[in-house]
Amino acid sequence: MNKPVLLGADLQRALFAADMIEGLSALPKATPPKWFYDAEGSRLFSEITRLPEYYPTRTERALLAQVRGDIGQAVGPGRTVVEYGAGSGDKAVTLLHGLERPRAYVCIEIDPGAARATAEEVAGCFPDLPTKGVAGDFTALDGATPAGPPGTRLGFFPGSTIGNFDPTDAAMLLADMREHLGRGAQLLIGVDLVKDRDVLVAAYDDAAGVTAAFNRNLLVRANRELGADFDLEAFAHEARWNPSESRIEMHLRAIRPTSVRLDGRTFAFAEGETIHTESSYKYTRDRLAALAEAAGWSLETVWTDPKDWFALALLEG
Repeated sequence: MNKPVLLGADLQRALFAADMIEGLSALPKATPPKWFYDAEGSRLFSEITRLPEYYPTRTERALLAQVRGDIGQAVGPGRTVVEYGAGSGDKAVTLLHGLERPRAYVCIEIDPGAARATAEEVAGCFPDLPTKGVAGDFTALDGATPAGPPGTRLGFFPGSTIGNFDPTDAAMLLADMREHLGRGAQLLIGVDLVKDRDVLVAAYDDAAGVTAAFNRNLLVRANRELGADFDLEAFAHEARWNPSESRIEMHLRAIRPTSVRLDGRTFAFAEGETIHTESSYKYTRDRLAALAEAAGWSLETVWTDPKDWFALALLEG
């Protein structure tokens, strides 16, 4: 199990700088998507979820509302819900409405403000339910298990966030969650399913340019927080479907030769060179079952929307 990551301002900056330097030094260049989510990134992503092209959020929300009673029956009463990477409390509120006598709610979110706001949002809807917001990185979970006795914990990992990890890292993350939640736990995850290429690309390259702004905000943040000097006009947003890997990729492509200084280092970009900022893997049911097995979980139940675009999967530890 990884050591805990408590994100004070100085430590957060150090981790951000280390990830950017490592990513810009790699060939090809790539950075982890967790650094999208400063306050502006979170605001832009919230706007993305309301765009007509971006189907995942509304499809998952509708599915969750439809099957929350079935989920409640499947998981049983008295659950402590532990949400990883919440961002907001709306999905947790929907889930909790379907559960019988929920015991408590804990969210783990990389942005301290979002962690606090999410816990407060849930508490406002369930004033008698103990709630807690934890500022931390769910990819580096604390070795201590969350509240509630073993066998009563229900992990909640919505939003198809599992798709941001390559299959090996995804299996490691789900295995870490299984250890974090403890013996007899369950995990409910949102998973985006394979579908038509044009639908997928449009969801990550909207006509209004909001996703492009979200992608470039990574560079804005690096300039502000790390003292980098990215020329924002030198980079264009690009979304690609990679069929061999079954994933959408987001890139920032240099439209002309450019360079950036960061922490005393210089990183050069040739025209056309990219920073691979995010992958979003799309799953079939067979691949999802294989992922669960690789992480030590068993796939118990899968609920899907009428178009079979999105799944909510219940895993048993």
